[in-house]
Amino acid sequence: MRLEGKVAIVTGAAKGLGMEMAQRFAYEGAKVIAVDITELSYVNPSVEGYILNVTDSTKCKEFFDNVIQKYGKIDILVNNAGITRDAMTRKMTDEQWNLVIDVNLKGVFNLVRYIGPQMELNGGGSIINISSVVGEFGNIGQANYSATKAGLIGLTKTWAKEFARKGIPVRVNAIAPGYIMTDILKTIPEELLQKFAKMTMLKRLGQPIEIANAALFLASDESSYVTGHTLSVNGGMRL
Repeated sequence: MRLEGKVAIVTGAAKGLGMEMAQRFAYEGAKVIAVDITELSYVNPSVEGYILNVTDSTKCKEFFDNVIQKYGKIDILVNNAGITRDAMTRKMTDEQWNLVIDVNLKGVFNLVRYIGPQMELNGGGSIINISSVVGEFGNIGQANYSATKAGLIGLTKTWAKEFARKGIPVRVNAIAPGYIMTDILKTIPEELLQKFAKMTMLKRLGQPIEIANAALFLASDESSYVTGHTLSVNGGMRL
């Protein structure tokens, strides 16, 4: 029960990595608010669903106020909500660029602008930004996505300094997953998945629980001296 008594918010938690993290946190004793633009695809008595478009700053403030009114605090925030709209740069439309920037960067800012200062007032907390291996190394056809995921690493380092500047232990870290076997990868041809696996030192793709375990470490007091760090969970992949 490493998160017993903690209140955790996980965005993009209807399915995939967000679902895995929400349920892992709940298993470890946290009360979890699972945020997504759609209904949750699962039922867990310790996970409360909340429909929210993170690009709407007004709705994000309403959500924040509701959580504080109900629970009195927020101990953990995982910024996992993100989308892709892949295209080569010469073919990428304004809509593809702007939508990915809005969800993956603005959506994170919309929540942290309220929750970070609240954690300071509450005496501490843990913010975890879900970046990506392509935010570290780039990737062809993903200029918009890789820019946002690299941007999250920059925000992580900035917020780690901002929210701890008064000596309050608000820790901000990032996780940069490699290729993880979620529903998105199930649409990719098997031969391409095998190629991705061979690009890792461990010669396999990751499982969602491996990201959830990394997030659990960063959310818990076990990582009490870790902040401003990007944890690469990619099996040793280099794109």
